[in-house]
Amino acid sequence: MNDHDHSHGMAHSHSHGAGGDWQQWRESTRLRAILVALAGAFVLAVIGILAMWPTGEGRDAAIDAAREVGIATDRIDAEVLSSVNSECSYSTPEFPQQCRLLDLELRGGPDAGARLALPEINLQIERGLPEFEAGDVVVLGYLPTTNTYFYEDQARSTSLFVLTVLFVVIVVAFGRVRGALALLSMAVTVAVFVGFIAPSVLDGNDPVLVALVAATVIAFVSFFLTHGVTPTTTVALAGTLAALALTFVLSWVFFEWASFTGFGSSEALVLPFLAEDLRLSSLLLGGAIIGALGALDDVTVTQVSIVAELRRHNRALPSAALIRSGLRIGRDHIAATVNTLLLAYAGASLPLLLLFAASEQSLATVANSEVIAVEIVRTLCGSIGLIAAVPLTTALAAAVLPPGEDESVSSADAVGSEEPLEAEPQWDDFAPRDQD
Repeated sequence: MNDHDHSHGMAHSHSHGAGGDWQQWRESTRLRAILVALAGAFVLAVIGILAMWPTGEGRDAAIDAAREVGIATDRIDAEVLSSVNSECSYSTPEFPQQCRLLDLELRGGPDAGARLALPEINLQIERGLPEFEAGDVVVLGYLPTTNTYFYEDQARSTSLFVLTVLFVVIVVAFGRVRGALALLSMAVTVAVFVGFIAPSVLDGNDPVLVALVAATVIAFVSFFLTHGVTPTTTVALAGTLAALALTFVLSWVFFEWASFTGFGSSEALVLPFLAEDLRLSSLLLGGAIIGALGALDDVTVTQVSIVAELRRHNRALPSAALIRSGLRIGRDHIAATVNTLLLAYAGASLPLLLLFAASEQSLATVANSEVIAVEIVRTLCGSIGLIAAVPLTTALAAAVLPPGEDESVSSADAVGSEEPLEAEPQWDDFAPRDQD
């Protein structure tokens, strides 16, 4: 085969071999069994959504509870008219303190258009407060019960909007139709989070059940919407749900064993006041389930595509040899993905790690603290699920792919029958050769 023919073959395989052809796969009884199992999972997920669909009562009760304990539930934009730094009114020569005075114009709320002078903001306490200029926009917290305004945050809507537009343009420009479908899948995922997960948990539903149902729906939508309704996508989805189930069982066992309470973060201290029936430990486990889903998508789709490509290039390759080849290729992917998970969790916890480092605590003591131990368990259980996804998906793909011409042929003969598979490189291959 010349280079042109080989390139054409690879391009053809990407569009057909990796994508799958229902006509080619229709005689596979194993694929039909997978379809039945997936249909059952989808029906259960739909039933779960209908049974736990939020009424909004829990959210309304949480908002009322937040107002009762003095937590601002309303956010109002305001434009800075002037910003002046001066000594605080309670400053003394022994303890000099600097404060910032902000003169604002409200852009919304019941007093829209009114001018407002905020109470002094102590710069020793609010050390991260940025410098403001006239025309800047800030976000104020508003308590309707006392008609009180206070500084909450800096407005970032413009920068976030520009970044979002840039992201959408790049994804569509590079991915074309597939990129647009991926964006639509992201929108559905956000809608599930905002419209179902959060309000359903506030309604008192078990966070673990909510997370399992939501993760199943998100998986179905993201796989079929982004990758198309093909046999390979179907197998990848089955492998993902199987690995997700394993991750859930592992996480549940070790979350219970480690006796996580859910009170490791500052946000968790507030939630019991807003939703009395909420079990924070279940909320942690639900978050671990959803967090594991994202990385599984990439691994399973890639593995099924690899197996489909190997089968297309060598129709006589026995299933055992097909699985071995797929696993060998998948090892590198797994190594990179597991490291990515670790870096993602470590990066998110970096400020906390710095605090522990400053306290001169031992590594074992730091790891034992709940806020760090939760991330360790999440990372390890998620990584085990990722590793398991490779053999699970590879075996499923090899089982349902159209069989080779002669499954009884030996691996060595099969590999050489069409296009020989490259042997796994060894370090000796890169060593200098002896000169004759």
